[in-house]
Amino acid sequence: MRTRLCTLILMPLTLAVCCRHSASSGEPQSLSATNSSQVESGVRAFMSDVARDVTQEGPAAWRKQFSDSPAFFMASEGNLAFPNSEAATRGIHDFALGIKHMQLVWGDDLRVDPLTPDLAVVAVPWREVRVDVAGKRVEESGFFTGVVESRNGRWQFRDAHWSVAAPPPAAH
Repeated sequence: MRTRLCTLILMPLTLAVCCRHSASSGEPQSLSATNSSQVESGVRAFMSDVARDVTQEGPAAWRKQFSDSPAFFMASEGNLAFPNSEAATRGIHDFALGIKHMQLVWGDDLRVDPLTPDLAVVAVPWREVRVDVAGKRVEESGFFTGVVESRNGRWQFRDAHWSVAAPPPAAH
């Protein structure tokens, strides 16, 4: 009788604790059509801001666009360029010292894939013009992918990958 009474008392308590744990365990929240649309418009605005800021402020503008969290990393051309946020800060600073002007333009085919209300994947062609302090001009284009995360009310890149388009094959 005592065992049965304990079971009857503990079962609802156990269920309540389990249910509360699963609701707050950081499981992904599902996206409604409204949330998905809000995420997409927010990310599109963020990407537009990134291109504007980098063009106006130069490479130093990237620091505010990259998440300052341990999760951040950036790859380029199949290599890990920045394994973390600290390395990104140092790399951006060093790179900016040699750049006089920079222009970043995203292509028209910006793809946004909302994953949760706070995470989305972006993919877009890009074109960039850089002029170094010696006046040398470099034009590149390629494809960019990344995960963006909304933290404290603003979007930032949680991770990023740049690839430069290969030059067309030489004619024989």
